[in-house]
Amino acid sequence: MTSDVTTTRTYMITGPEPELWYRDPISCLQSTFGAIVARSGADPLAVLGAGWRFLHLPGDVRSEEFYYPCPPGESDLGAALAPHHDLHARWWQPADEDDVWREVRESLADDRPVIAAVDNFHLPFRPAYSDVHAAHLVVVYGLDEVRGVVYVSDAMPPAFRGAVPVEAFLRSWGSANPTDHQDAFFSDSRIGRRCLDVRLDVVPPPLTPEALGGFLRADVEGFTTAGPARTGLAGLDAFAAELTDRCRAGDANALRELYPFGWGMQAQAALHGELLRRCGREWGDPELAGAGRAVEAVAHAWTGLRITGAHGLDDPRGAAADIAHHATVLRARYATAVDAVGAVATRL
Repeated sequence: MTSDVTTTRTYMITGPEPELWYRDPISCLQSTFGAIVARSGADPLAVLGAGWRFLHLPGDVRSEEFYYPCPPGESDLGAALAPHHDLHARWWQPADEDDVWREVRESLADDRPVIAAVDNFHLPFRPAYSDVHAAHLVVVYGLDEVRGVVYVSDAMPPAFRGAVPVEAFLRSWGSANPTDHQDAFFSDSRIGRRCLDVRLDVVPPPLTPEALGGFLRADVEGFTTAGPARTGLAGLDAFAAELTDRCRAGDANALRELYPFGWGMQAQAALHGELLRRCGREWGDPELAGAGRAVEAVAHAWTGLRITGAHGLDDPRGAAADIAHHATVLRARYATAVDAVGAVATRL
């Protein structure tokens, strides 16, 4: 419930706590967006799993668990994650240093949870607490300034939903997230009290074969049509060739970027594949379910490439041959999946 703002300055969001929406191998980006989509009354898998693409922007990758590329000239993470739905996201930071909670209070009073960037090092419920610095996202769904606690939801294992001391949250929310040798992939990225305002403007109707067919045809076109950026299968080829060349040249940054970048591509493939497999089962369409399994195989292939890169960070030249192998496997999985999705899309 929301109390009198002018007296107790106690703020709690109305309605149920956010859903702990998670599945392997998504990151905090998809899990937090999924919680907001679910609260809006929509199926997170149908919204976040409808789109599937490959996009790599050289020089854009950041050392954050929640990195995800937006098309050139765009900055809307919601549209990037859900290109077929009216999902939108806007980054913001508190405008008033003397009252950093003002915008959070306004959002909570309007029954809109806030997605906040944090540093796991300062959050008591994270396994990395007081041990490892790493950029992460959580959902803030309540604020009680009398008790001095923030109510936080985090679906990423081990999963947590409850109160965190304001002092601890402020340290995490405002952390410099310094370079940490224990986490070369998600440290060294200032948090800066960043937040995301995520809105689903239109709750979509239940998914139909006709609607899904339109989504799939658009996705296949993105994979098979060359664009100005590194997109589709041609973009994947350019990315893989550059990654291998940089490893052979001893460039450890190539592998440092691979891990966060690959997680976004892996998560999107996993959600898309799960959606197709679920629809195939519910609609009695084995070919659609098989296409879903083919897309999920793409997600599994990302694991080999990302983990090989993580273990090869200290010796990129030594890892180059294995990186090339896993990139070849990944390319084959993408080609198979695009063909399978395309075949289904032509008749839905």
